[in-house]
Amino acid sequence: MLSMTGFGKGSAVFDGRQRFIAEVSSVNRKQLEARISLPSEFSGFEVNARKLIGEYVSRGSVQLRVSFDGGGAAEEVTIDRGLLASLVKVCLEVRHDIGLDGNVAVEELMRVPGVVGGSTPDMDRPGLAAAFEQAVREALTHHREMREREGEALKKDFQERLATLEGLLKKIEPLVGNIADSIKQRLMEKLAAENIPVGADDDRLLKEVLFYADKSDVTEEITRLHSHFAQFRRFLEETQPVGRNMDFLMQEFFREITTLGNKAGAPAVSPLVVAFKSELEKLREQIQNVE
Repeated sequence: MLSMTGFGKGSAVFDGRQRFIAEVSSVNRKQLEARISLPSEFSGFEVNARKLIGEYVSRGSVQLRVSFDGGGAAEEVTIDRGLLASLVKVCLEVRHDIGLDGNVAVEELMRVPGVVGGSTPDMDRPGLAAAFEQAVREALTHHREMREREGEALKKDFQERLATLEGLLKKIEPLVGNIADSIKQRLMEKLAAENIPVGADDDRLLKEVLFYADKSDVTEEITRLHSHFAQFRRFLEETQPVGRNMDFLMQEFFREITTLGNKAGAPAVSPLVVAFKSELEKLREQIQNVE
């Protein structure tokens, strides 16, 4: 079981001294959302970066940041002489048109974007793409290792909460197990209050008791709750993403315990049902962190 929260860092050396540095972080989210930040000269690697993220993560909001350390290698400065010449020509024409004398300051024009540039790494250089992938994979591997550790902590918390829920259900079961006797007692008390004579073995009373007992029977709900406990524990041992399955199972838990509470109607059951739902809600909040 994996958490959706994690962090990982990786790096790979290229050409002896140049290096890619990758960092991956993530938080919980229902779907997979990948945000990627790369140096502009390596934007062509974004497609591969998304593919790599998809191999390691199926759900969550993932942020990948990759930087490139040139290792102090000298950068070749390039000048777009054609663009610079055009700018000089236009400036001279404008100065002439408005009656200004003097020359154009070329150093000022060299600040115009696009005139001066640095050498751009060749994306096709042997080993460059492999180094990029190595750094990203290393970051994603460490990211997954952290999510596994977080998942183990969540698993322990879930086991404790399941034990609490099972304890509450064990308290509920005997209270609803003798539902027929409870209904019979309440009916006799109501009849006595109305001064209506009736014996404990009266056929009419027994029919009423059976009718209401059948409507109040919660055997199926209790059986399904036990089944849900077993299924949830199986999810805890899964290595594949189970967050969505757990979330669905929580809905089934809520449905069964709500039906049980409504059908039982016993005063002693109500506070236990409320406590059960409260613990379920805490469990459901934690499940939002599971991939």
